[in-house]
Amino acid sequence: MRLPACFRPVLRVALAALSLVCAPAFASPLPLIPAPQSATPGEGHFSLQPGMTIDARGEDARRTAEQFIDLLHDSGGPALTLAEDGNAEDAPIQFIVTPAAGGAEAYSLQVTPERIQISATQSAGLFYGAMSLWQLMPAGNAQSPVQIASVSITDRPRLAWRGLMLDSVRHFQSVEEVERLLDAMAIHKLNVFHWHLADDQGWRIQIDQYPLLTEVGGCRVPMGDGGIGENGQPIQECAFYTKDQIRAVVRYAAQRHITVVPEIDIPGHATAAIAAYPELGVDRPQLQVANGAGVFPNLFNADESTMTFLENVLGEVIPLFPGTFFDIGGDEAVKDSWKTSKHMQARIKQLGLKDEEALQGWMVNRLGTYLAQHGKRIIGWDEILAGGPLPDGAAVMSWRGIDGGIEAARKGHDVVMTPVTHLYFDYLQTDSPAEPPGRPLLIPLQKVYGFDPVPAVLDEAQRQHIIGVQANVFTEHMHNFDRVEHAVFPRIAALAEVAWSPQASRDLDSFKLRLPNLLAHYRALHIGYARTPFQVLFDTTPSADGHQATVGLRDPLDYADIRYTTDGSAPKADSQRYTAPLTVPIPTTLQAAVFFDDKPLAPATTLQLTSETLRTRSDEQLAMCTGALMLRLEDDGPREGPRAVYNVDIFNPCWEWKNAPLAGIASITVRAGRMPYFFELAHDEHLRTFKKAKSAFGELEIHDGCDGALIGSLPLPKDPGADGFQTLTIPLQNASSQANLCVFFTGDTRPNMWVLDRITLVPAAGN
Repeated sequence: MRLPACFRPVLRVALAALSLVCAPAFASPLPLIPAPQSATPGEGHFSLQPGMTIDARGEDARRTAEQFIDLLHDSGGPALTLAEDGNAEDAPIQFIVTPAAGGAEAYSLQVTPERIQISATQSAGLFYGAMSLWQLMPAGNAQSPVQIASVSITDRPRLAWRGLMLDSVRHFQSVEEVERLLDAMAIHKLNVFHWHLADDQGWRIQIDQYPLLTEVGGCRVPMGDGGIGENGQPIQECAFYTKDQIRAVVRYAAQRHITVVPEIDIPGHATAAIAAYPELGVDRPQLQVANGAGVFPNLFNADESTMTFLENVLGEVIPLFPGTFFDIGGDEAVKDSWKTSKHMQARIKQLGLKDEEALQGWMVNRLGTYLAQHGKRIIGWDEILAGGPLPDGAAVMSWRGIDGGIEAARKGHDVVMTPVTHLYFDYLQTDSPAEPPGRPLLIPLQKVYGFDPVPAVLDEAQRQHIIGVQANVFTEHMHNFDRVEHAVFPRIAALAEVAWSPQASRDLDSFKLRLPNLLAHYRALHIGYARTPFQVLFDTTPSADGHQATVGLRDPLDYADIRYTTDGSAPKADSQRYTAPLTVPIPTTLQAAVFFDDKPLAPATTLQLTSETLRTRSDEQLAMCTGALMLRLEDDGPREGPRAVYNVDIFNPCWEWKNAPLAGIASITVRAGRMPYFFELAHDEHLRTFKKAKSAFGELEIHDGCDGALIGSLPLPKDPGADGFQTLTIPLQNASSQANLCVFFTGDTRPNMWVLDRITLVPAAGN
């Protein structure tokens, strides 16, 4: 729905004035995400009161009404009941299944002062209409009458596949946590749950014919200190889903009109399976289930016995998932082992194939045929295009950008767009130091919202092959479900609007006005959404004499109503509004929050400015010397409790403090940690660089510029302290009054690398 021009102000204007601008209309943009296809405001309001009844006749309507009643209960809303058959016609709320309502997922929602009516052709559309009604109601209002503005909504989705992928391999989620995610998908009208169940780091689904897949492949020793118990012995962590648990999740999803698509990856991402059954690998390697990250070189072989194994596995998995599609992966298959194996080269020749890519294509086609014989369509990541023609009915998930999707659509294959550039939610969403571990190549909410999954370069017939869009959550850095929720929410709301709403009606400013209402509903359901997109960030520049500082304030989503205080109190709606960078004396405590409709969108952030804090930089505040592949990494220990988090360029661990003021500075203190280098880099290994050590355990070196003069050096100890850190103080030598401090640790980064936690400039005595 595109709002009238009067409802699309620049957000820097006072947002509260919107309700006064034009009439008749909604008091503000209709608080629905995703925005409906069309919505026409009416006159007056419906007053929904506790105890009202719902007329829901027929099995589909009653089931949907019961789900709506439960959702209201779970989110603190008013208690409603189903009308008895004899009194149904008098019920003020009606859920109706009618052939005249449109497509399977379409619905109509009518709100008048007298009645609320949702109608749809099928239960899916009725369910989505109920989700819209829920959002139109203020969150958590159980007792007082709820006023719902009159409106007429006609709605249907833009795309058929509206998906979210969850990696349950690298870190495991309980069934209850998966169901919580399915609940949240449902309120966003998403309808495909792509479940990543097998990879190098684990095998997570019960297979009766091959019990070692879970007995061995479902277990691993965590990396570093996290994998060592109190007795000093390795601790194995084992987890998988039984078939009964899988069935329960699939059933739970279906009740919310979500189809579960399983993924069993071939020929790569196979380490866990090969660790369980070495005969599946190339030349029978003896492997352990991986506990690191990256791209591993271990592939399935293409022997007939291995293909039979894969078909047998699919044969057990297929009955668990009644949906149409089955994902066989196909990505990141590093074929070095195939190239160097005499056995595999003989197999390629035996099959009459051109090369290793053609061998992967042969495997894909073999499994595609098997799946088709069992009523399934094969889908895989876009690398499957490289192996030659795909089976009839095959679909492609375009993750390395959109080019693979364009190629597949032009070849007549259906496509789900899921590019790493826009829809990988393991990438961080802000540059806040409060972000959890992840990949700091930012994918903010605005970027998700701006993605159009249907490329303009395709003609009309080819565009019909773009069946959907999907976000992916790979969990290398998410060792608990709180981090999954932080990564997913609220960006999933932007994805939902991309997938559902007409492209021509999308409007970021309107979306931002509607988002706070959805956040309130998140809170009512106890969804742990990320607060960082709604928190103030500080950009600080100290004066030359250190007596004051200039501080810029910004909020990642640019709501542009920042309130701040300097008296130690929390900001309120009537606190000073930020309009330009502040010049403050040292010391100062600055607190700031982003406001919307006179309420803070997240807790205030605090900046403590003292002489010492101005002389200190955390790793988050420092630049990477090259930024070749920066990650935000969690330390490997302790096993229980909070862990340190570091920004590290794993190709070149080197940190830079630009224009550091060194006048009167005698030495520099560095607090450093050490962690395992747990990355498999495949063909990128040559990009990993380090400076050669001059002493037994290497040195901490500080240069004036990364190619400049050495101004400080200190030998490193063999190990960090008992707490995992080492504090090192380095006297400065021949340093200028200002320098670009370049800090690095010499010595090989494998098997362990030193990382910087923070750096402090130490004045000379008397300064």
